[in-house]
Amino acid sequence: MPLSLIACALLAAGGIAVAQDAPERDAGEREMTAELPPPPPALPQENVRIEYARVLAAEPVIQTLRATAMVERCDPISPLSPAEGDSERRGLSRVVGVVRDVLNPQEEERDEDRAGAECRMVPVEREFRRPIGYDVDYVHRGVTYRSRMPYDPGNRVRVRVSVTPVVNPDP
Repeated sequence: MPLSLIACALLAAGGIAVAQDAPERDAGEREMTAELPPPPPALPQENVRIEYARVLAAEPVIQTLRATAMVERCDPISPLSPAEGDSERRGLSRVVGVVRDVLNPQEEERDEDRAGAECRMVPVEREFRRPIGYDVDYVHRGVTYRSRMPYDPGNRVRVRVSVTPVVNPDP
């Protein structure tokens, strides 16, 4: 039985040797074939895991926006003080107008009443404040870190821990 194994091994080795002998190519075929570049060196694989870190503080980051709008302001004319155009509103009609204004305060001013008032455009500045994120201080394995996050993480925050060996380019 060991003799048959040796015979099989010799036949297999002979077949490999024959397969490696390639017929000689002519010069035209040699020029067309290009040498392959050496394979790239093996890159170290990154080891990643998710852990939790304890949050020390989370401070909101506030953005302040200012906007200016033009608003019409009209100074009301006092019904008791004489004003321009009051010459025709005398006596009983003036009293009726004052009583009407007192009884219906929720009605908007009429255009004819506004015509006598002094109206002007006034810039009104408004300020809007909104949170845009949180500066979070946290400690992981004894080292304190600070990151800006879009939300308040609470008492703990998930952290991605990555370990990769340093490979020198010149071994």
